[in-house]
Amino acid sequence: MKSYRELIVWQKGVELSVSIYALTQSFPKEETFGLSSQIRRSAISIPSNIAEGFGRSSQTDFARFLKIASGSLYELQTQLEICRRIKYISDEQFEELWDLSIEIEKMLSSLISKIQRYK
Repeated sequence: MKSYRELIVWQKGVELSVSIYALTQSFPKEETFGLSSQIRRSAISIPSNIAEGFGRSSQTDFARFLKIASGSLYELQTQLEICRRIKYISDEQFEELWDLSIEIEKMLSSLISKIQRYK
């Protein structure tokens, strides 16, 4: 593999980030520096850490950055739940984003396991 851009988990992370940006456009203005900002940072952190880890010199470093991406994903999942409970997003929007986040979670877990097995 020549580039992190070939990783499907990175591609899905970018897709999730773009969806989060579109979603947060409709959040109340008072959330600009609150939940909107936090949820965007969490989402962006996922593909960013995958890319950064890919560019590191060792499999150990790559696995570490994938774990950081997983942590950001868990943050995002928590923030999505909060958004749903305070009615910033509909159940339908939540389910769509939740399903994508679970898919990414499984892919990250699998990739981390594979890398740790062969380091």
